[in-house]
Amino acid sequence: MIKSADIINDKLTPGEIERYSRHFVIPEIGMDGQLKLKQAKVLIIGAGGLGSPIGMYLAAAGIGKIGIVDFDIVSYSNLQRQVIYSTNDVGHSKTELAKQRLLEINPNIEVTTYDTRLTKDNALEILKDYDLIADGTDNFATRYLVNDACVLLGKPFAYGSILRFDGQASFFDPKTGPCYRCLYPEPPAHGEVPSCEEGGVLGVLPGIIGCIQANEVIKCVIGKGELIKGRLLILDALKMSFREIKYSKDPNCPSCSEDPLITTLLDYDLFCGTNQNNNKNENNMSEFSEWEISVEEYKEKSGKEGKHFLLDVREEFETKIASIGGHLIPLSELRDRIKELPEDKDTELIVYCRTGNRSHHAMMYLKEQGFTKVKNLVGGIHAWHDRIDPEVKKY
Repeated sequence: MIKSADIINDKLTPGEIERYSRHFVIPEIGMDGQLKLKQAKVLIIGAGGLGSPIGMYLAAAGIGKIGIVDFDIVSYSNLQRQVIYSTNDVGHSKTELAKQRLLEINPNIEVTTYDTRLTKDNALEILKDYDLIADGTDNFATRYLVNDACVLLGKPFAYGSILRFDGQASFFDPKTGPCYRCLYPEPPAHGEVPSCEEGGVLGVLPGIIGCIQANEVIKCVIGKGELIKGRLLILDALKMSFREIKYSKDPNCPSCSEDPLITTLLDYDLFCGTNQNNNKNENNMSEFSEWEISVEEYKEKSGKEGKHFLLDVREEFETKIASIGGHLIPLSELRDRIKELPEDKDTELIVYCRTGNRSHHAMMYLKEQGFTKVKNLVGGIHAWHDRIDPEVKKY
C-alpha cells in the first residue's frame, strides 16, 4: 500500500502509475492529464443516488481531493439506487460511509466530509476551496443555492437531476457560459413536480446520469473534449433515447448577468415555495415574514382605503392569462425602470408574480434600494386562485 508520505501533488508514485496505466495510453489524458486530476479539488453535494457514482468514479479516476456534503443517514429505501452503501450501513452517517468507501477504492486520494445541510450561511465557506462542484442534490432549493453560490464564487459545476425514468444533465460555468437560472429562471410551483420520494426513481437512472456528471468533471479538469455547456442532455430511460436542448446565457439573468440582482445568497426555501405558509397565523414563519403578505391579508387591505402600490413583476404575456391588477414591470427590467415606482420610499409596495418566486427577488432588490415597506405576496397568482378567486386562472 502507498504511504501518505509518498503522495505528492507534482508527481505520481510508482503505484499510481500502475493504477492509472489505462489513462496514460489515452492521448487526451496521458501523464499530464493524470497529474491534473491528482491536483484537482472537487466538491460533491449530496451523497445519494447521483453522488454515489460521481464519488466512486472520481475517486477511481484519481481526483486528488474530494469533498462530500450531506447530513442524512442511510435508510433501506436508499439501497436500490445509492450503490455506495450496503445493507449493513443502514442507520449510519452517509458522509462517513462514503468517505470510507472512496478511500477503499483509492487510498491515494484525500476525502473531506461536511456532515451538514448546505445553507445560505455555510455554502460560500464550504465551496470556496474547491475547483469545481458536482451537484447531486435532490431538491430545487439546494439546486438554486448551489447555482448562486457557484456564480458568486466563479465556480463551474456539473448538474444532474432524476425522476422516475427521466434524467437531465448539463454543465454550468458562470465565467464562460450560462448558469442554471438562464435555463430555469424560477422553480416550478411547490408540489408541481414530485420529489423522488413521491414519484419514484428507477434505480439504475442515477448511475447513468451520475456517470455523465463525473465524465464532465474529468473533461473539465483535463481541459479536453466538449463540455455540455449551453446544452441540456435529456434521457428517457424507458425508450433509452437521448435528446438535447440548446440554451444560451440570459443577458438579464438575475444571477449571472453583468448587472445581477442577486448579490448575496437568499432564503431558498422561501424562493422555491417549500416554506410558504397556507395561513399566515402559523408559527413556522420564514425569516422574511415582516417582508411578506398573504393573499388573505392583501384582499382585506385592497378593500380598504389606504395608500399602497401593487407591482406585478411577471412578463407582459402572463398578464393576458391572469392578473390581479397593479403596475407591470417585468423582473428583468426592474433595475432600469425603478423610477416608475413611487418616489416616497416609505410607500407600501406589494410585489407579486406567478408563484411568489420572482417577486421574492424583487422584494430583496427593492429592500437594498431603500424601500422600507416592500412586501412579497406569498404564493402569487397560484395562491390567489387557490384561496381567494378561482376565476383568476392558475397557469
